[in-house]
Amino acid sequence: MADRRPEKSCEQACESLKQQDYEVAVKHCTEALLSLSQYPPAHLPEACQAEIDRIKIETLLYRIASFLQLKKYGQADEDCRHVLGEGLAKGDGSFRAVLCCMHLRGKLQIVSNVLSKSLMGESLNGMVTKDLTRLKTLLAETEVIMSMLL
Repeated sequence: MADRRPEKSCEQACESLKQQDYEVAVKHCTEALLSLSQYPPAHLPEACQAEIDRIKIETLLYRIASFLQLKKYGQADEDCRHVLGEGLAKGDGSFRAVLCCMHLRGKLQIVSNVLSKSLMGESLNGMVTKDLTRLKTLLAETEVIMSMLL
């Protein structure tokens, strides 16, 4: 029986991105997100909810990168708005903390590279470009801040 934990699916998605197997990465991300949706936020301790939020953000970032590589821009933009909306709406710094952790583990660069490539090489509509540029800016700021701290 396959391991259905969201964390495992998230890690498999990252590996698939590294191997440039984008369809498989999308599959793993979607599995992780479906699994995470089974945990009602109101019934979890704060520490568990923080971990679920981290996995969800990381998974959505991997899925955005995969969708961009597959040229599924509408789906990438939908996930991008979801990440930005949920991540920045909290205002507690948890979104930036997830990005910092991804940077420290060498996982942020994968997503950042795909975003840069898509923004430079593809003709995207205005809203998609706006959302992806905003996300790319946040990733770049995180990389700069973390580079200065290390």
